[in-house]
Amino acid sequence: MEERMNMVTAVPAGYAAMAELEKYVKSTSLNPELKELIKIRASQINGCAFCLDMHTKAARKLGETEQRLYTLSAWRETPFFTPEERAALAFTEAVTLVTEGHVPDDVYQQVRVYYDEVQTFEILMSIVVINAWNRLVISTRRMPAAD
Repeated sequence: MEERMNMVTAVPAGYAAMAELEKYVKSTSLNPELKELIKIRASQINGCAFCLDMHTKAARKLGETEQRLYTLSAWRETPFFTPEERAALAFTEAVTLVTEGHVPDDVYQQVRVYYDEVQTFEILMSIVVINAWNRLVISTRRMPAAD
C-alpha cells in the first residue's frame, strides 16, 4: 500500500493540534506502561499496524514482557494483568467500540474502583487520542518502517 498523504506536511496546523493532545496524554499521572497497554489494545481493535509497531516497541523499552504483549488481545483469558489494568483495558475496549453498546455502567464503575475521577479522565483521554491517531494513520495509509 502506498501512503496517501503525509499528514505532518499536508496540514501542519492539524498535525500540531494532534501532537498537543498527545503531549497532554504523556503528561498525565498514569503510569507509562498502562498508557502503552491502552494504546496497543485500541490499535489492535482498530487494526492500526503503524501504531501497533510504535507502541509495542515503546512498551518493550519500558520493560513490558513479550508474554503480556503477545496475549494482550486475549487479556481476559490470562492471569498476566492486574485488576487495575483489566479495568482500564475493558474501558479501552468499550470506548473504542462505542457503537457496540456505548460504555456500559459496569465497565465505568469498575474503572472507578481503581482510579479516581482525574485518572479516569486521563485514561479516557488516552483512549480518545489513540483512537484519533489510529483513524488518521489508517486513513492516510501511513506504514511502519521495516527494521
